[in-house]
Amino acid sequence: MIATVVCALACAVLVFAEWRGLAQLRIGSKLVASASFVVLGAIALGRCETAFAQWIFAGLVLGAIGDVALLGHGKRAFLAGLVAFLLGHLAYVVGIAQLEPPGRWLGDAGLTAVLPIAIGIVVLVVLWQRLGSLRVPVIVYVGAIVAMVIGAMAAARGGTVPWPRCIYLGGGATLFFASDLAVARDRFVGRSFANKAWGLPTYFAGQLLIAWSIC
Repeated sequence: MIATVVCALACAVLVFAEWRGLAQLRIGSKLVASASFVVLGAIALGRCETAFAQWIFAGLVLGAIGDVALLGHGKRAFLAGLVAFLLGHLAYVVGIAQLEPPGRWLGDAGLTAVLPIAIGIVVLVVLWQRLGSLRVPVIVYVGAIVAMVIGAMAAARGGTVPWPRCIYLGGGATLFFASDLAVARDRFVGRSFANKAWGLPTYFAGQLLIAWSIC
């Protein structure tokens, strides 16, 4: 619980730092927020050392690495963050597959699978002319996060994750997806504090919920 509160407070400070353009405060608060969800995941992993827990914890660590990478500026920093988050999503996908066989994902997710697929397609269509040399990495990334969201929804709806962890997993995946839309808009459409104002809280809330789903 302490790690959750620290993460939430650090996220609030981070949003303020982004608003005011305070570089040092931005770095410090983001590192604290990221470390907090990793600590929360480590505590949960200590209670439930299952394959699911191990893969989810790996995804949290990779997310924190991505956060550090995105503290930099320019294409290289963005690409490093993209790779870290891609690996994190793949870790989540593998983790979810420990609970829910991928062959059942579309069936168990039902109509809830339609929305992330549709959003992923729309995002690629809208951003296509802006992606340039990043087209292939972004396509792979979108495919990975859409698969992660569908898998989380399937596990939640299929009854393989007990209450309330199923809500944490499904909600966390959805919020993470939403935060990525803010990142994409900020990177490819136009930089704006508004992207940070809703993208950062949804991201950290998503990671916290995913950490809470471990055990």
